Amino acid sequence: MKIGVLGAGMMTEALAAGWIRAGHDVLIGGRTPDKTADLAKRIGARAGTLREAAEFGDVVLLAVRLEGLEKTLRAAGAPQGTLAGKTVIDCGNAVDVSDFSQITYENGTSMAEEIARLSPGAHVVKAFNQAHASVWRMQPPAFDGRPLTVPMAGDEAGKTAARTLITDLGATPLDTGDLTQARHLEAMAIIVIRLLFSGHDLLSAFTFTGPAEASTSS
Repeated sequence: MKIGVLGAGMMTEALAAGWIRAGHDVLIGGRTPDKTADLAKRIGARAGTLREAAEFGDVVLLAVRLEGLEKTLRAAGAPQGTLAGKTVIDCGNAVDVSDFSQITYENGTSMAEEIARLSPGAHVVKAFNQAHASVWRMQPPAFDGRPLTVPMAGDEAGKTAARTLITDLGATPLDTGDLTQARHLEAMAIIVIRLLFSGHDLLSAFTFTGPAEASTSS
């Protein structure tokens, strides 16, 4: 699969490296050419501009900070249709870390829905936002011998590719519904982020059970 990546930060390095190991072809686009080229060289990807990455990928990962979201999409040509017909995976979080409040858009929409608004024709899927980049560097991401479950929400036409990329990292996809459910995934992530900022062990706050365990404990 051809994967274009918008952004050259920690999430890009962790996720794209795993997809390259799985045999996918990755081109990373960033706003800082030297940084982008260095990252691409480290993980065995190619480097280019944001627009080149958008045009290259059958799937496009959007991995940028919230404050750079619109500028990145415009530089990639998304409002002009460069992402039309493509699966666009949003792994970001709309959180104000000064008070851990959720940032929403018009009528309470999510970051993922804002991406869809700015990217006409794209099949946007929210995924990978619940775990830190360090988790995605694990080979595979598993805890107590069980693969990490990755909630996703979005356009049905984009979910097949998203499932493949989740599975290729050794994780298990969990479909939570259409793109409006991204509002809940972004809210869930705020709890995780707040715990991490405060130094808590996530396993002390959450008990992860499999289906059999859940049925016997209810």
